[in-house]
Amino acid sequence: MTTKRSGLTRLAVPAAMGLLAFIALGAQQLPKAPFPILTTSAGQSTDVETLNIVMEEAGLGFDYCDVPTPGLLAAGVGLAGKESAATGFHVEVHSDLAKYPKGTAYKTVIFALGASMKGMGASGLTLEGEEARLKQVLEYCQKNKIFTIAVHLGGEARRGAAGSDNERMIDAVAPFVNYIIVTKDSNKDGRFTKIAAAKTIPFTEIEFALSLVDTLKQVFQ
Repeated sequence: MTTKRSGLTRLAVPAAMGLLAFIALGAQQLPKAPFPILTTSAGQSTDVETLNIVMEEAGLGFDYCDVPTPGLLAAGVGLAGKESAATGFHVEVHSDLAKYPKGTAYKTVIFALGASMKGMGASGLTLEGEEARLKQVLEYCQKNKIFTIAVHLGGEARRGAAGSDNERMIDAVAPFVNYIIVTKDSNKDGRFTKIAAAKTIPFTEIEFALSLVDTLKQVFQ
């Protein structure tokens, strides 16, 4: 287990903004997702660090692996005791082991969307390799009835023209999950709204990354 992160100062968002909750669903009931949780990256960007900080601030236990395989998912909580490497493979275990002992099957996987060629390179992945890995993970989740969530917190910086690295990560994951959460700045063109509508996926648009704390608290009640 790694040392706990320094907190929301790294998000650089005032705490009061947490009061600005989801927009798109309004008064509608948010979907409910079960424990235990695995967080991971779709594209190997640092946006997954923001997701993990949010998880900690929400008080939600979770495990993290940047490049999980179906085999690691099958190993369940604790990720088979794997340890982080210097580069290219990172593991953290923050699940409540009293409630969910090692080996307990994961019930939810959260993907942080955002491409980084540097991050993929460090993991020995090409863009095509990352797409293929994500396809395998999503298929495993669907087969094993694991609830999947895609979050996009990087704003316009993690978007691009059709066919860009970031857009390919969105294409690889967003249409195939059970729930989508994005910041308003990530959805200026309405792309996520359109994906959610076309695939009938529950969708929440939040004002800022910190707003995700309140949303996830409600999703994981």
